[in-house]
Amino acid sequence: MNRLFKFFGFLFAVLSVISAALQYNDPDPIIWILIWGFSAIISFLFFLNKISFIITMIAGVLSLIGFMHLCPSNFQGFNLNNGDIENIELGREAFGLLIIALVMFMYAFRIRYMKMKQSEFR
Repeated sequence: MNRLFKFFGFLFAVLSVISAALQYNDPDPIIWILIWGFSAIISFLFFLNKISFIITMIAGVLSLIGFMHLCPSNFQGFNLNNGDIENIELGREAFGLLIIALVMFMYAFRIRYMKMKQSEFR
């Protein structure tokens, strides 16, 4: 696997662990610690080249569904000074899921690309 993708997998695993740790003061910390924890595990397994296309694709789809479910219809940004704290919290959580979804889809397509490339050489 390309070193850039390996580095990105490791970096996102570290950032996901940090994000999970920062959830201790969230109104619903357990669910978000689990979400970011799974993101870290999948990213680390991607770094090790030990995860399948289907797992990363399922994680991406679930994260995208979560984003669509949580994203407030009246998005007020990320800054607490500009609006309702619950609306801003939902927006932050939703866009966190969108980031996870995009990364998971990138993993999935990279895995698929590498498998197609390997089958060409057989």
